[in-house]
Amino acid sequence: MKKFIAVAGNIGVGKSTLVDLLCRRLRWEPFYEPVAENPYISDFYQDMAAWAFHSQVFFLTHRLRAHHQIAAHPTSVIQDRSVYEDAEIFAQNLYLQGHIQPRDYGTYRGLYETVMDFLPPPDLVIYLRASVPTLVTRISRRGRDYERTISPGYLNSLNELYERWISSFTLCPVLTVPADHLDFVAHPGHLNLITRKVEERLTGKEVVSFEPEEVARAAED
Repeated sequence: MKKFIAVAGNIGVGKSTLVDLLCRRLRWEPFYEPVAENPYISDFYQDMAAWAFHSQVFFLTHRLRAHHQIAAHPTSVIQDRSVYEDAEIFAQNLYLQGHIQPRDYGTYRGLYETVMDFLPPPDLVIYLRASVPTLVTRISRRGRDYERTISPGYLNSLNELYERWISSFTLCPVLTVPADHLDFVAHPGHLNLITRKVEERLTGKEVVSFEPEEVARAAED
């Protein structure tokens, strides 16, 4: 039976990398976030107030289309960032910071809520949780020019919204991965551990967690 997993998490946490590695391991189809394709993204980081609404509508449109395509896809897939994050994290954060005006935000939410009523949820959300210092280090390491102006304060605001969202998310099971302590690129054992936890959650195990001793052993594999 085909499955649909969405990988969620803040900027720089390693979503795309995990999608790639898991798809290779499980032989599933990846659906990636189109960061480089967004025609507004560079302008957005230079002037958020002017371009926030445009950028978020672009992301929402793409993600809704991708979600629909995934629902109709014949094989199992893993999506890089879910449609829920666009609305519940990024658009909401920009609205709270005053970069999206109330009238535009109301239009955005109306579109999101109407369309989501017709789309099936994933079978699992993998939430990569990481602290701001970890995010800053990883963003710096990947060296994207338009991300150089992202501040720790902005990342912290997103982290707070992520925690609020994931704590009340009930549309499907969630697997929370402690990304501060799991380097699934440097340590194959960490990827093995995550893969095993994903399989446990997909087969119906109610409580799946990453114990410190498991993480330590996995780093030695």
